[in-house]
Amino acid sequence: MVSQKKIDQIKELTEQVKKYSVVGLLDLYKFPSNPLQSVRKSLRGQAEIFMRKKCVLERSVEEVKDKKDLKKLVEIEVKKPAVILTNMNPFKLFKILNQNKSQAYAKPGDIAPIDIVVSAGPTSLPAGPAIGDLQRAKIPAMVQEGKIHVRKDTIVAKQGEEITREASDILKKLDIQPMEISINLLAAWEDGIVFGKDILGIDEEEYLNKLELAYNHAINLSVNTGYPTKDSVKIMIGKAFREAKTLGVECNILDKGVIEDILKKAQIHAQILKNSSDFNG
Repeated sequence: MVSQKKIDQIKELTEQVKKYSVVGLLDLYKFPSNPLQSVRKSLRGQAEIFMRKKCVLERSVEEVKDKKDLKKLVEIEVKKPAVILTNMNPFKLFKILNQNKSQAYAKPGDIAPIDIVVSAGPTSLPAGPAIGDLQRAKIPAMVQEGKIHVRKDTIVAKQGEEITREASDILKKLDIQPMEISINLLAAWEDGIVFGKDILGIDEEEYLNKLELAYNHAINLSVNTGYPTKDSVKIMIGKAFREAKTLGVECNILDKGVIEDILKKAQIHAQILKNSSDFNG
């Protein structure tokens, strides 16, 4: 039997989904609650996040009849589901969420995003067993004035390396948070289309460069095949003018716009003949 709480959640979420043009599926697995509250605050007035069980999401989506293929969104595998509802462009939403990063402690097995360095100098750790933890993590340390001091800057994990349990434990004790986390937007639905993470995370600069390259290729094709368009017609007229002028000069056609160049050509030839005659003489 479905509980009244679940029925109320389905009804509430159904009504909320109907209000927005974009529905996103989030995976909040291992995402801390404090950063989540920070994200919610930063998106206030722009988007809403609802954490619900997968069955509630599925039932709510079934109740929304006017959003074509919305069911495809909740068919995606997710460990800890939530939905984000907004009217902003899904690509803009992905960019905002991806930029809204928080610092976090490293866990064993995490991959170091950069070289993780423990700097030389005093720590907040009192003299005691913790000095052994530092040494096991291959961090040279000593006791000075009742506190543990790190003797020299030490890399505990290089960029791309897996972080060990020893390194993870000591980084937490030293209050070093080397990891950056952001909300995981798996996909977003808009106008009957589900955009996956691989599409939403497109490199904008690369995309614009490709558009510019495609535009230039299209212009070249239009000009070279003699197919005029709004963007290519001026280039084609200029090209035709230059080719006609070149032909007129080469064939010595005395016409307006050509005669000046023919006279210049004649003058150059005359000068060449004069120089050649002076040299021979």
